[in-house]
Amino acid sequence: MSDEKRRFSPPAVGGSSLLVIFAVLCLTVFAMLSLSTVLAEQRLRDKSADAVKEYYAADVEAEEILSRIRAGERPDGVEFNGSAASYTCKISDTQVLAVEIVFDGLPEDGADYRITRWQAVYTADWKPDTSIKVWTGKES
Repeated sequence: MSDEKRRFSPPAVGGSSLLVIFAVLCLTVFAMLSLSTVLAEQRLRDKSADAVKEYYAADVEAEEILSRIRAGERPDGVEFNGSAASYTCKISDTQVLAVEIVFDGLPEDGADYRITRWQAVYTADWKPDTSIKVWTGKES
């Protein structure tokens, strides 16, 4: 019996253990990648929602100014040039909503009007990236 005890060895689990460790490691990496993707998409969603809110707040303000002009008022910040009026409403630190309206008579008389511009305009200074050398088409 002592010979049988010496010959008995536990089953080899080295290969299956390595496979399980590799699978757990892969699942952990995929979970971390999924988490980072979700967080990035959440930040993008929040920025997008803020941008939409800011735009529509400026849109409401522009509509209110237009209704005041049509009622015969001359709101501050509105430039009148003959039968045309133009003004801007702040969207963010880098954008404004530019509005231009042309009236077919006096606005206070309820004249018809055409909106010739209702546009979000970028107002910040543009700074080009000059860190990359770009080929100009000439040999150096």
